[in-house]
Amino acid sequence: MLTKSKIREPFGDRVLLVTIYVLLGALTLTVLYPLLYILSSSLSSPNAVVSGQVWLYPVEFSLKAYKSIFQSSQLMLGYYNSIVYTVVGTFINVSFTVLMAFPLSQRMMAGRKYIMILMMITMFFSGGLIPTYLLVKNLHLLDTRWALWLPSAFSVFQVIIARTFFMSSIPTELQEAAQMDGCRDTRYLWSIVLPLSKPILAVMTLMYAVGHWNAYFDALIYLRSEHLFPLQYVLRNMLILNAADPEMLANTAQKLRDQGFEQVLKYALIVVACVPVLIMYPFVQKHFVKGVMIGSLKG
Repeated sequence: MLTKSKIREPFGDRVLLVTIYVLLGALTLTVLYPLLYILSSSLSSPNAVVSGQVWLYPVEFSLKAYKSIFQSSQLMLGYYNSIVYTVVGTFINVSFTVLMAFPLSQRMMAGRKYIMILMMITMFFSGGLIPTYLLVKNLHLLDTRWALWLPSAFSVFQVIIARTFFMSSIPTELQEAAQMDGCRDTRYLWSIVLPLSKPILAVMTLMYAVGHWNAYFDALIYLRSEHLFPLQYVLRNMLILNAADPEMLANTAQKLRDQGFEQVLKYALIVVACVPVLIMYPFVQKHFVKGVMIGSLKG
């Protein structure tokens, strides 16, 4: 009777595997610990944070910082503005990217190689901040929401990735069959290409959405009205310039403020700003890896 014997890996391979696991574990702890510390500090009392008692878990559990945050009309307005900028901006970005990438993926399009070369040049050379500001100003977009949408309507890099996906993952036979049935390019794009492009659309949506959510520099340059400031710009003022909203401190005792309540408040602000992205990622994660690999390995 034949007996199954387990093939043992060479000693050098096992040592290498253990070394890789140890390094990955250490890297994971390096990334996770600051996040866990911020979360624990935001849920701890000001006295525990200031005295250095918080290391891993919350000490003297408290939700006062979060209650103060959600009582701030300035922060809630920033939240609303960031959601608007992210949703509308991502829709504009994905739409323009698809409308640019799909024609460039058609092999019968005349001059598409030259168009790609011109677009790629913009990845290495740009007009600069001052010419861009003057252009936005001459278009009367200053202090409007469009100043955060139109100048970055699409990314050339994302166009290249989407174009590569359309060319390598969607058979040309589908388009030929659709044309034989009298399907126009617009209907072919909407009914066939987009449903088959969910992985790359998920990648673009996540990339663009995270970019809009974390953006503050464009708001710093182009916006002047406080009612248009996005969340990240408001947080910048609070965390860097220490310009805390008085409404967040209005219901807090002076003793708490003196003992580090504003520091706990900063930790809570960081957590609140990260939550929407953390909620969004699991819904597109299954498409994310597939889309990135297809767009990066083929072409």
